[in-house]
Amino acid sequence: MSLDEKKMALLVVFALLCLSCWASFYFILCIVNGSRSYEWNCRLVTLVHGILAVCITSYIGHVDGPWPFTHPGTKNTPLQMSALVVSLGYFIFDMAWCVYFRTEGPVMLAHHTMSILGILLTLWLGESGIEGCAVLFGSEITNPLLQTRWFLKQTGRYRTVLGNVVDISFVLLFVVMRIFVGGTMLYCELISPRPRFFIKCGGVAMYALSWVFMVDIVRFAIRKSKSWHKQQKNQQETVTANGYELKND
Repeated sequence: MSLDEKKMALLVVFALLCLSCWASFYFILCIVNGSRSYEWNCRLVTLVHGILAVCITSYIGHVDGPWPFTHPGTKNTPLQMSALVVSLGYFIFDMAWCVYFRTEGPVMLAHHTMSILGILLTLWLGESGIEGCAVLFGSEITNPLLQTRWFLKQTGRYRTVLGNVVDISFVLLFVVMRIFVGGTMLYCELISPRPRFFIKCGGVAMYALSWVFMVDIVRFAIRKSKSWHKQQKNQQETVTANGYELKND
């Protein structure tokens, strides 16, 4: 067995180990947190992965290096491969969970599929790990806010100031990271001669998917804005009515 074959074998073992860890974490939560639904516990796993992925990839991009905007297509480092394999195990687990419980639509399933294929391609080629980590950072940085929004809804705390802060933060962070920063990253990827053609195609596909999500977010923002205006109008009418009643008294 050659050195490359040994490395791939170790990566496969590591990926299966990570998949087992994420699945075990989920089942432990279901046992310990049995009063909650399966989706509640799965979203806890998603929240933990989002925070972990953002912390690791942030360290890779800002400390360990290289900088993804200036060095796309470079050889994978051990830390990059570790981060990608950990997330690969999670995405396989979550994909299987979503398919089994039929909780997600085709867009989210397409996102998971492209994430899995993108990580596999990056690991197989042995390069462009820094772009993979950058995409992972950009796609997961909004995840904690998304999960917090769901938990607030489940506990009846969504229609509060905290719920509004979470929604606004999510929309702004998504637009900045996935559209503007992601667009800049894609431009650097496309003009660089180093990344492989398949990697560039994957970058275009992920960015296009971000715009599909963006359409839904714009629709949500419009509905949210109308809801706020209606709520403010109702409050103003209530204050006016109360003032009229006091005046007559």
